[in-house]
Amino acid sequence: MAGKSGGGDERRPGRAGAPATNARPRRRLLTLAAAAAMALLPAATPVSTAQPATAPGGAAVSKVVWLDDRRVALWVDSPSMGAPTQVQLLLARDWNARPDATFPVLFMLDGLRAADSESGWTKDAGAESFYADKNVTVVLPIGGQSSFYADWVRPDNGHNYQWETFLTRELPPLLEQQWRATGARAVAGLSMGGTAAMFLTARNPGFAKFAASYSGFLTTTTLGMPQAIQFAMRDAGGFDSNAMWGPPTDPGWPEHDPYLLADKLRGVSLYVSSGSGATGPHDLASTIPGISTNYAGTGLEILSRLTSQNFVGKLGELNIPVQANYRASGTHSWPYWDFEMRQSWPQVAAALGVEADKPACEVGGAIQPVTAVNPWLGDCLTNEYPVPGGVAQDFRSGRVLSAADTGAHPVAGALAGGYMAAAAGPAPLGLPTGDEVLLPDGRGRFQSFLDGSLYWTRETGAQVVRGAVLGAWGAQGFERGPAGYPAGPEVRLPDRDGMVQSFEHGAFYYSPATGAHRVQGLILGKYAQLGFEKSPVGLPVDGEQPARDLGRYARFEGGTLYWSPLSGAWAVRNGPIMDAWRDAGYENGRLGYPISDEFAVPGGVQQNFQAGFVTVRDGRQEIHGI
Repeated sequence: MAGKSGGGDERRPGRAGAPATNARPRRRLLTLAAAAAMALLPAATPVSTAQPATAPGGAAVSKVVWLDDRRVALWVDSPSMGAPTQVQLLLARDWNARPDATFPVLFMLDGLRAADSESGWTKDAGAESFYADKNVTVVLPIGGQSSFYADWVRPDNGHNYQWETFLTRELPPLLEQQWRATGARAVAGLSMGGTAAMFLTARNPGFAKFAASYSGFLTTTTLGMPQAIQFAMRDAGGFDSNAMWGPPTDPGWPEHDPYLLADKLRGVSLYVSSGSGATGPHDLASTIPGISTNYAGTGLEILSRLTSQNFVGKLGELNIPVQANYRASGTHSWPYWDFEMRQSWPQVAAALGVEADKPACEVGGAIQPVTAVNPWLGDCLTNEYPVPGGVAQDFRSGRVLSAADTGAHPVAGALAGGYMAAAAGPAPLGLPTGDEVLLPDGRGRFQSFLDGSLYWTRETGAQVVRGAVLGAWGAQGFERGPAGYPAGPEVRLPDRDGMVQSFEHGAFYYSPATGAHRVQGLILGKYAQLGFEKSPVGLPVDGEQPARDLGRYARFEGGTLYWSPLSGAWAVRNGPIMDAWRDAGYENGRLGYPISDEFAVPGGVQQNFQAGFVTVRDGRQEIHGI
């Protein structure tokens, strides 16, 4: 589901009236010349149109994908990593309500088996819901399996891990430039991430005001620990710890040992926790008393407990305060880390200077009845605040936007992500004019807005359709027509006053001079081969039409593209060859379909057809039969 509301086969307001209702055809998306070719490729998610900024070290945000109204994925071109690196943000509670405010940042680091698609903090724990009412922006690095979030001495297993440089030097300036972050930072992590939270903070003075380890391994050089880490890294992805810090005798190991770096943590608010390894409330007991069926989790948590106690003891010797929580039970698993995330929050809030508890808010006016029939929205996070044309209010699982002429409607989930992407670009959608609706095919979802419509499927993501393209698509039956669902955003043509938008089965091209028309299938493939709108045929001026023997044709500004099963797809350009072929009866005449494009011959040009060819020399046409 894109969001959590709506259902049924409702007619969509403003859809069927051609471009007049949603007529904003000349959208200025910031794209490069190659964007037209993207009409052939589906885009899975809505992408922000904001121009990327570059950090002092050369890092730059290359792609922005809004996942919902306050969760966003960034791809950062990292000079140190040498590859785009994904980071997801859970934006602060007041992000929408206070658009000029800045917010402190909490980095949440994953464990040894970190996935490349999503952080465990949102996949396996409740971070997104928990932090929804907190006024910090949570930063979730994606990927980094077995990396310990360190700078490695050499690449391994297809990865050039330089996480420390990325997280402490390249990423923070981008967050401050583009994502309203302050320099107040905290870092917390579980297991491998707990180890990293401590050594990253110690190795980079001033980087973080708070550091937390949940079940981390806080001595890495004591007897047997390098070997245990090597075994764990080989088990989690086949990585070699020698590629990380060198052999255990190399200085890289003590340089990343939290125990040996403890004196560097003076002045930082510290939190350390671990279980005992015994069966806890979230474990399934085995036949061995006190031991759960999570045998690996039992051993790992015992190891974490021992190393955490050693680390905390060292802090005590140095008179460095720490909040240490040794739990009576619990294994190395997500339910316990989710618990520690919640328990440590008041200390995080105090270190970052934000309130620990959500301020009181009230729901009233036109928004109150909406929340009553949509309880999935959850509790309010803010009071009402102004937005262009109306008011909005944020809830734990979405927003409600309201105006006297449009009514009050929730916007949530992936459609809210599409709405935020549009708002970040030059062509916002305006206020919603209806609720989210499940479409009759059961596959897609839809919501209408003053200046366009949002459509979502799991395969295509949330995409905006508006203006002349919406009118032309609607005339063909919307998502139930031959084009299917929109598969990408509208893209401005680089050299023409117009735009293109890809759909599952073709692409709609629009310009004020030609209108909006779909190009599809093998004719679209030929159009791509010719160079799209930059080719001599220009933009389409009509939709694809049937021709003889199951053939098809589509007219363009500078010619016509023809296809049939026997002849393939070819262009016949306007001019003397087209005139001669027309006079001979087009594909129904004696020449049949074209079997080549126009090409040069001595003294002129020629084009071949199924039953002959046409030449033009010195302005004179000649038809030659076979």
